[in-house]
Amino acid sequence: MAVLLLGTFDTKGDEYTYVRDLLGHEVVLLDAGVMGVPGLAADIGPAAVAAAGGTSLEELRSAGDRGAALQVMAAGAAAIARDLYERGRLSGVLALGGSGGSSIAAAVMRVLPVGLPKLLVSTMASGDVSAYVGQSDVTLMYSVVDVAGINSISRQILANAAAAIDGMATAYETRQGAPAGERPLVAATMFGVTTPAVDAARARLAELGYEVLVFHATGSGGRAMEALVASGYFAGVLDLTTTELADELVGGVLSAGPGRLNAAGAAGVPQVVSLGAVDMVNFGPMGTVPEHFRDRTLLVHNPTVTLMRTTPAENAEIGRLIGAKLAAATGPVALFVPRGGVSAVDVEGGPFWDPAADAACFEAALLAVAGSDVQVVESDDDINAARFAIAAADRLHELIQKGAG
Repeated sequence: MAVLLLGTFDTKGDEYTYVRDLLGHEVVLLDAGVMGVPGLAADIGPAAVAAAGGTSLEELRSAGDRGAALQVMAAGAAAIARDLYERGRLSGVLALGGSGGSSIAAAVMRVLPVGLPKLLVSTMASGDVSAYVGQSDVTLMYSVVDVAGINSISRQILANAAAAIDGMATAYETRQGAPAGERPLVAATMFGVTTPAVDAARARLAELGYEVLVFHATGSGGRAMEALVASGYFAGVLDLTTTELADELVGGVLSAGPGRLNAAGAAGVPQVVSLGAVDMVNFGPMGTVPEHFRDRTLLVHNPTVTLMRTTPAENAEIGRLIGAKLAAATGPVALFVPRGGVSAVDVEGGPFWDPAADAACFEAALLAVAGSDVQVVESDDDINAARFAIAAADRLHELIQKGAG
């Protein structure tokens, strides 16, 4: 197995040569440069990359559109890297770059599966890196100085990068030779205010023979889960905490986007869904709450998180949206409705207890799934009651077993 060195060798030839010579693994060199003369001979050259992206290198050069060329080369390099992985050739990927090279490398790394080591040394790694990482497990290393020659600083940074990808690749190869885990995977969503529910459900699912991967419902967590569900990782989904849809609809900071709660339904994956923490929308410190929300019921969860109670009208729309997504699912679905409250703070006597708002959510969700194949389980318990959570886990097990039978 080899480490893929991916980059623009017309501008970074010296740097890639330096890293290549430090690696203890077989190396595959992929050159996604377009305009200049390569400073390093590649195993897979720019012409092959452009062709894999659907055009020719000559066309890209004659057009003179750098942005369009980057998109084509990123698509071509991604297709080639994916093919190398599927043929069992790769144990890691390393790239070096500025903004352009990093965008190509990140696009490639994001199409490769979780677990395959991916290391990007970038000038862009000291800021908002969400555009590069997405929902993948890309490891970023800040280059400190520009990736522009070998000097007293870059020599140390790049040597560390070479050592890091060598170590990760070796560990990956070792794992590939180990026996595969036999327990089917279940995805679960959790927030601080639904932790008791997910802990109880996770323990029950473990007893039933599953490995449960818990995703923190902070926007990025929901997006990561949706991507992995779409990729076929999970036998089932225990989506007890759908709070990210509240942030998406009302304007909080922890939205997972409009695609949240879509992947399992589209893929036919069995799912049990509840309404955990839809009583709240998330903001940063109190001073960051938008002015037009300042007269709402607010709760300082911690110094960096302020929660805002959703209204009956907002909850009705959240319930309608969740119900509509479940009704459109192609696989088995159960909706669990906790009439005793949807979070640790939405219980009788709690700061977000609002039976009218909860009822608006429940009734809208139930109306949206009426006449569909969605199974409905209503309970007087709150979401964190152990028997509610265990019942949800048991129902997911039943749905999975029925689908496997």
